[in-house]
Amino acid sequence: MTMWLFWSIAGLIGLVVTMTLIRALMSQPRSDVSSIDVYHQQLSELERDISLGKIPVDEGERIRIEISRRLLDADKVRPVGTVSSKSGVLIGITLAVLGLVGAFSLYLRIGVPGYPDEALTDRIAQIEQSRADRPTQAQAESQAPRPSPPDVDPQLMALVDQLRIAVRNSPDDLQGQRLLARNEAALGHFSEAAKAQRDVIRLQSEPDAASYSTLAELLARAAGGYISPEAEDVLKQSLGRNPDNSTALYLHGLAMAQGGRDDLAFRDWTHALDVASSDAPWRASVLAALPAIAAHAGQRWTPPANDAVANNGQAEAIEGMVASLAARLNDTGGSAKEWARLIHSYGVLDRPSDARLAYDKASVAYPDNEQLQEAIREAEND
Repeated sequence: MTMWLFWSIAGLIGLVVTMTLIRALMSQPRSDVSSIDVYHQQLSELERDISLGKIPVDEGERIRIEISRRLLDADKVRPVGTVSSKSGVLIGITLAVLGLVGAFSLYLRIGVPGYPDEALTDRIAQIEQSRADRPTQAQAESQAPRPSPPDVDPQLMALVDQLRIAVRNSPDDLQGQRLLARNEAALGHFSEAAKAQRDVIRLQSEPDAASYSTLAELLARAAGGYISPEAEDVLKQSLGRNPDNSTALYLHGLAMAQGGRDDLAFRDWTHALDVASSDAPWRASVLAALPAIAAHAGQRWTPPANDAVANNGQAEAIEGMVASLAARLNDTGGSAKEWARLIHSYGVLDRPSDARLAYDKASVAYPDNEQLQEAIREAEND
């Protein structure tokens, strides 16, 4: 809808409301007012007739008393607050103008002047297109900051080196691949751990949901907390085998939140909370983020009662992932979509000042970018 058409319709509605108010304020019972006028006129004529001698004084006094009584009765039944036509018009116009000014001010506060109308299906289609165009796993890994290597006992490192050689010589050794994936992850080598986990899945006759959710988690860690299209496909494999796999539900919800599908993130995370154990490592993060996610999704959500994690949990995992993304963008830069994702994440975490700072930095490289503008609007209006 073009802006001129919007304001034309808004003006027409305002005019109709104004006329309705004026008509309502001008409409009043005229019979009572007319009776009062007649009684006043009769009193005036009575005084004149008495003065001219046409009516005896005692008879005139009796008539005066009767007319006065009727005048009082008519005044008692007159509607309280009736106004004249002129004052009714003024009141109607005043109320209408105040209403229009208030509505316009509210629209400027929560609306987006000049932003075109979008059906929900169109908006979702745009978000899905943006998600389809997001960075691949390889791109994300190439830009993700490398974690600091942990302090490892030299003897343990020697054992891991031997394990690598053994697996390289026997690539179809399922147990060896499992041990390698576990140890590479412990060393912070998430890309290598993900490669070994892929071999674990390859060597299983019927890979279970947990094998796929483990691979998805390793891919996410290798990408600095970002859920790539490849990782999302792995999560679908996991949930297809077990729709109640809590780790897969959490990670899939995270992918939806990163991509702007808060409605699906809300669905996944509330389901994950229902089926996960109370000590799930991501539970505090989800409970901390869900109020904002629920608001974005237009859902009502109440934290579980008497839940220590709900009351005391901090969004450590999400905070860490957002911090990792922010560090990479600040150090090496990134696309407008990645900056928009960071701004959106700050909005989810209720950190509008950080969202504004990220927007200002991104706007230097991408001035007047619609994705960035949409992201900051959502982050600051939450």
